[in-house]
Amino acid sequence: MSFVVEGHADPAFRAVRDVFETSLAAGDDLGGGVTVFVGGQAVVDLWGGVADRRTGRPWSKDTPCVTFSCTKAITATAALRVAEQHGIDLHDPVTDWWPEYGAAGKQSTTVADLLTHRAGVPAFDRPVTAAEAADPIHMAELLAAQTPVWEPGTAHGYHALTFGWLLAEFIRRHCGLTVGEYIRRELNADLRLGVARRAATTGHTTTAHPATATAAGGTDPGHPAPDGPAPARVTSPPAAERVWAEQAPPLDAATVARMAVAYRDPESLVMRASTTPFGSYNDPEVLAGGWPATGLVTTPRALAACYRDLVAGTLISPKLLREATSEQVRGTDAVLLLESAFGLGYMLASQNLVVPDSARPHVFGHPGAGGSLGLGDTDNQVAFGYIPNLRRDWLSGDRRAYNLVAAVYAAL
Repeated sequence: MSFVVEGHADPAFRAVRDVFETSLAAGDDLGGGVTVFVGGQAVVDLWGGVADRRTGRPWSKDTPCVTFSCTKAITATAALRVAEQHGIDLHDPVTDWWPEYGAAGKQSTTVADLLTHRAGVPAFDRPVTAAEAADPIHMAELLAAQTPVWEPGTAHGYHALTFGWLLAEFIRRHCGLTVGEYIRRELNADLRLGVARRAATTGHTTTAHPATATAAGGTDPGHPAPDGPAPARVTSPPAAERVWAEQAPPLDAATVARMAVAYRDPESLVMRASTTPFGSYNDPEVLAGGWPATGLVTTPRALAACYRDLVAGTLISPKLLREATSEQVRGTDAVLLLESAFGLGYMLASQNLVVPDSARPHVFGHPGAGGSLGLGDTDNQVAFGYIPNLRRDWLSGDRRAYNLVAAVYAAL
């Protein structure tokens, strides 16, 4: 397998290339890429390694990969842009535009509650299939009927998957578009939710759900062309490399104990929130479904470019961005059981977004399961995107994104 790194890094940012090359050579990465913009200019744009371990297919300049929860910040950006375009006050009730959502005690929920993980519906009440998840209208109906776990607005807890479908309904009801369609039309055509499926023998594309072709496949603006680059295949390291590590960010013993119990219990809120609907992100049906909290398939370049445009004030106004990146909630997360902090849709530095001290006061964005990360920084005019296909976790000592961000800030 090849671990050649291609692309460029300005001489001042040579350390970023060194970190990326070292990570690949050491086997911490299988394949991936990192892009950094400073002041609107691409100072780092690197890629390398293997996109598919089974075939040895190399990671190319335009290889896309699923970004997991990095998706949330992009979906949130779309929702914020829609709110600004339509003059919507984020603190008005959701029932103003979605009357059905007021059922079962949710009538006080605001759009800001949806964006800050305070809605109280972090998990579905019942198992949901990948086929169901391809229909965003159906997913919205399920959430509208649910009883909240806590009174909306009174606590925050990570809505790992439901976050996306809640905001998807906001976008659909105001624009008549799926999240994928809106993102590609309004934010960046290379940010793709809903990857058209390729038949194994013919190369033709199919859709994941016949009833929702515009949300799950084909060639509409929400989806890549059939001849687009094949996504990287995500993989996991050996089990021995997935255990919690001593070098992980320090958590107090009580927090560790609570989390350990919750992750062993399939009925715990964190497990229900993160596993329903369930599916492999190598499964064409899941990728075609365009899950709006976790299903973004894109390149590090496109991910960083979205933050570049946010920082530049071209996607939402600087005033709204300041509000959206200001701390709205911080504290023990009712789902994750550790400290998390959010602006309006963007995660802020916390125990769940670990960044170097030099970046901590400035950055906003979102990490993704397995190590991917998208960040913006208006003070330093930095935009950062890193996407690997070898899934690691910071609780297991993953420092790939952290080390890259540290190298960026050391070079500023």
